[in-house]
Amino acid sequence: GTLTIEVRMRLTEPASIVSPQFIPENPICKNILNIFNDEESADVVFEVGGRQVESSREKAKTSHVDFHAHRLILKKCAPELADMCGSGGDNMTAVPITDVKPDIFRHVLYYVYGGKVSDEELKANAKDLIDAADKFGIVSLKLEAEACYVKTATLTIDNMLDNLLYADSKNCALL
Repeated sequence: GTLTIEVRMRLTEPASIVSPQFIPENPICKNILNIFNDEESADVVFEVGGRQVESSREKAKTSHVDFHAHRLILKKCAPELADMCGSGGDNMTAVPITDVKPDIFRHVLYYVYGGKVSDEELKANAKDLIDAADKFGIVSLKLEAEACYVKTATLTIDNMLDNLLYADSKNCALL
């Protein structure tokens, strides 16, 4: 003879997936983020925010904020920003950036190194981040900032034309 066993099971609660105690993650993203603005290993320094101020007698340069970066990371993640640095060889290259605010540039560079721009910062600085990301060729940051701007901006009859012209000038697909 044969023995036949019929088992019927019914799941009453969703099964929770039990994960092993320790699964190591690939540390490359964390390691890259750890060298963000690292003066020792950097081969490029961005001088952000300093502007030429002309008075009747002389030209003066206002103070700037220095941001240290690495050509290799910029080349892969922010091509336009990398192009501004030139080849440089083994020498530290100083690149002045006068048309972006230092806090916006910090967010842009942090993003390039794998960091995340907080939702609050995206909301507060969406247009500035779109401008900077567009200028430096950081498409993913531009899209994130644009999506945030679309969600938070209030379109009215009064600002509709301005937003349309802005979207056209920055090639914003979502706006």
